[in-house]
Amino acid sequence: MIVGAGVAGLTLGNLLLRRGIDCVILEKRSREYVEQRQRAGVIDTRAARMFREWGLEDRVIGGGPVEPVLNFRIDGETRPLALAPDDHDGGRFCPQQVLVRNLIDVFISDGGDLRFDAEDVSLRNIADEAPPHVHYRDSTGSTKVISCEFVAGCDGDRGVSRTAIPSASLTRYSHEYGFAWLTVLAEVPARHQSMMALHPRGFAGQFARGPHASRFYLQCPLDSSVSQWTDEQIWDELETRFGEPMAARGPIAGTQLVPLRSVVHSPMSHGRLYLLGDAAHIVPPMSAKGMNLALHDAEIFANAVTHYQANNHDSTLLDGYSSTCLRHVWNYQAFATWWTELIHNAGDASYQGEFHHQVARADLARLFRSGSANRLLSEFIAGLN
Repeated sequence: MIVGAGVAGLTLGNLLLRRGIDCVILEKRSREYVEQRQRAGVIDTRAARMFREWGLEDRVIGGGPVEPVLNFRIDGETRPLALAPDDHDGGRFCPQQVLVRNLIDVFISDGGDLRFDAEDVSLRNIADEAPPHVHYRDSTGSTKVISCEFVAGCDGDRGVSRTAIPSASLTRYSHEYGFAWLTVLAEVPARHQSMMALHPRGFAGQFARGPHASRFYLQCPLDSSVSQWTDEQIWDELETRFGEPMAARGPIAGTQLVPLRSVVHSPMSHGRLYLLGDAAHIVPPMSAKGMNLALHDAEIFANAVTHYQANNHDSTLLDGYSSTCLRHVWNYQAFATWWTELIHNAGDASYQGEFHHQVARADLARLFRSGSANRLLSEFIAGLN
């Protein structure tokens, strides 16, 4: 049983089907909502190779190749940072909703059982010897019960899966960065796949979302609210931080305030319940690793279930699922923390003070002049470290 039809749940479902393992995916939202839900998305090299190895690359990955360059506006000057190109072979710039739509289409066309509008989901017997049971109410109002061998909790940070684990059995590690991003989806084409501005007033970013749209980000205080920002103020602030006029001021389709934080829940399993993706960990969007960590979890769990089924119920890989995933998660939490702090301190000296501002500038300069430093950054961005 898979709870949640996001990237983790849909990828896991497709991987299991490729191995002939039956599964049911429950999703509380409608198909229309899930397919239109806007999320950022860079499928890194490791994840793209995963889809290729499972025979799904051509069917589920959309978007163009990731350019091996990070574009910066530093003190009003454009400075591209070239990355090691061999690390980025196969990475794709793919909005998450495109990947989700494709995963849904493939899962259903291959005979998968995907049930939308599943309300009041509850998990029973997850730590007992008896098989787990998942209760839910379908779109007709009827209560349904499904018995299964394992439950994959892929329903995000606010889902029911993690809350089914007793609080005494779970440790939460977290870090609050002390600022938020105002995220803005606008009908404006991007001149580059990515452009990041480091400015004394705070970070700003523009990332392509298809040929005719961009996602913009503005660093702002935690006590900010969306209502404080008019469309004109947003465009004015973006021009100030980028240090140049915007190529166009198109319609703004949506805004949201996102406090930046890092979270890890440990262990990532309890009895026959296994947590994947945002149900187990969150990284700040600066790292572009949230979706890719979810994809990594899905592959690790799919391999563990496949091994269990093919080897007379040998649970070795299932028993090691949490520790295997957490090694990878903590490695990328370390990267996400360093990269987020560096980029924001390099522009905004008021964030953590002048000392951290100068250290961040030194770190940033090293990436432009040191092949070793650049190689390490390239490995992390590609998901290969």
